Amino acid sequence: MEPEIVFEAQQDPTFYDAVAALPEGERLRSCLQCGSCGGTCPVARILQHTPRRLFAMVRAGMKREVLTSLTPWVCSSCYACTVNCPAGIKITDIMYALKRMAIKEGLQPKESDANRFAEQFTDVVCAHGRASEFEAMMRYMMFSHPGRLLGKSAVGLEMMGRGRMPLLPHRIQGLESFRRLVARARELDEVKP
Repeated sequence: MEPEIVFEAQQDPTFYDAVAALPEGERLRSCLQCGSCGGTCPVARILQHTPRRLFAMVRAGMKREVLTSLTPWVCSSCYACTVNCPAGIKITDIMYALKRMAIKEGLQPKESDANRFAEQFTDVVCAHGRASEFEAMMRYMMFSHPGRLLGKSAVGLEMMGRGRMPLLPHRIQGLESFRRLVARARELDEVKP
């Protein structure tokens, strides 16, 4: 992998402050660049950037490079990095925040359509009040990856046969209240500067 060269004109000097100002990023300025996060990460071998490197990129104002990195999307959310961080940084939570920022900015990793999957999954949860793996998979793969959908059909049928993936979504009680709550949250999200 070639080193990334970002010229000063390409940097966003406000990006570091924006990430550090998030509730998840309050301790980001305490990052020692010790590497404990990458050393304890079970998926470090497949990360495009270790959390330590990603935070150095945030500090350098490399907004586009950070928000198009696969790292936040590949994070397994095991919290090993957070538990082992000597500075007490909520690393996993920052990964979630970076994903939200990428979605809001309309950016995604070149090698992935993770934003589209996240949007489809969120729409399913908002519609039913809980996840429906079958519906999320169908919405996502039907139009984007129909060939892969056919290739995975045997696994899907076996999961359905074992009761691990119901065809119809389970709905929660008070679904209308939940939908109003989601609608209000989306309104508030649109109002933010």
